[in-house]
Amino acid sequence: MISLTSPVETRAHRWPAGAKLAALCLASTGLFLTDSLTVHLAALAVVLALYAAPGRVFLAAGMHHLRVVLPFVLLLMVWHLVTGELRAGVLIILRMVVLVALANLVTMTTRLSDMTDLVHRLTAPLRRLGLPAHLLETAIPLVIRFIPVLVARAETLAEAWRARSRRRPGWRLIFPLMLHALDDADHVGEALRARGGPLGHKRPE
Repeated sequence: MISLTSPVETRAHRWPAGAKLAALCLASTGLFLTDSLTVHLAALAVVLALYAAPGRVFLAAGMHHLRVVLPFVLLLMVWHLVTGELRAGVLIILRMVVLVALANLVTMTTRLSDMTDLVHRLTAPLRRLGLPAHLLETAIPLVIRFIPVLVARAETLAEAWRARSRRRPGWRLIFPLMLHALDDADHVGEALRARGGPLGHKRPE
């Protein structure tokens, strides 16, 4: 499995993970508090500038990751065109794209170990209450690492489909992709059990 962290070193890689997540929360709150298209367009321009600042390689990788929102953008646009609420649709799309792009930017500039350490600090109160916070610390890195794996699986299945048919794969890939995900989950579960499993391991304070 691979990480979503960009290999292109940026200044943001050295910023604390907590500060980046706090900035993401503030930006999300700010965008939900305003319905101004001008503000949302300005936010989109700022986000694009942040992606472009480290160079073409970083920008291309960021745009590649953001392809997953395109189906939702098209669906929302079609729905709001049908209902005659174009301005509301544009506002929702801009808000969604900016927030997903910012979250992706945080992921690309934050090492998984830094994110895990942050989760460890944030879950300290749960440990004091005797709750199994180490399960959460295990689950979050696994989810982050599984995302690129599932994307790669989907691309492989799509290529295999296009090699055998002229029709678009669409929803037909959902079931085999789900089977692959369950199979990978079984393998990861066996690997965890072979190493004692998260239930038998607690991170030292």
